[in-house]
Amino acid sequence: MNHTLAIIKPHAVGSGNAGKIIAHLENSGFSIKAIKLLVLNREQAGAFYSVHEGKPFYEELVDLMTSGPVIPMVLEADEAVEKLREVIGATDPAEAAEGTVRNLYAESKGRNAIHASDSDENAQIEIGFFFPQGER
Repeated sequence: MNHTLAIIKPHAVGSGNAGKIIAHLENSGFSIKAIKLLVLNREQAGAFYSVHEGKPFYEELVDLMTSGPVIPMVLEADEAVEKLREVIGATDPAEAAEGTVRNLYAESKGRNAIHASDSDENAQIEIGFFFPQGER
């Protein structure tokens, strides 16, 4: 079993879709190993998304991720990173496969409902950001 990080974004929490997204993930075979609800400040969001600093969408992303509560969670499954990327669908909901999280719950490419780690290495880094060793 492998672990990955998912974050339900503020607009998905605010629109009442967090429970549906969590159920979708569990019904897709993921076990939740850690979960919390929190509000990121600009410093935290900027640090988490620092790999995107300087890109045209960076400020918009930081603004979005600080606009309300987020729900980060550690998910477990075989080949968790690849499986989660498949279950959530393409970043642009217009290109996301039918029945994926983003197809069902995203509002736009920028407001795409959920973040998912893109590699096993990044999953471990991202998990550590939200869930230090003592919290898992």
